[in-house]
Amino acid sequence: MVATHSAFTITFLAGLVGLAFNRNHLLSALLCLEAMMLSLFLGLSLWALQLNTSIFTAAPILLLALSVCEASAGLALLVATTRTHGSDRLKNLNLLQC
Repeated sequence: MVATHSAFTITFLAGLVGLAFNRNHLLSALLCLEAMMLSLFLGLSLWALQLNTSIFTAAPILLLALSVCEASAGLALLVATTRTHGSDRLKNLNLLQC
């Protein structure tokens, strides 16, 4: 159990470090967010299986549904940004200009 817990922690932290330090493209930021959500989903699923109660079985599905909504909104922003600015580089985006 300690190995799986540390694996999910390391996966989540790797996604967080990638999100914090790899700020070149919007697509790479979205992929780091998805890696973080996937590690949270797997960790929550295994936690619900270990508890053996029916109360926590809906939590991983709810988290997965929220992560799908987050991914679709991120991809919509990626497409809109690419159409208006010509690329998905985060350095080209300036939120102060309309």
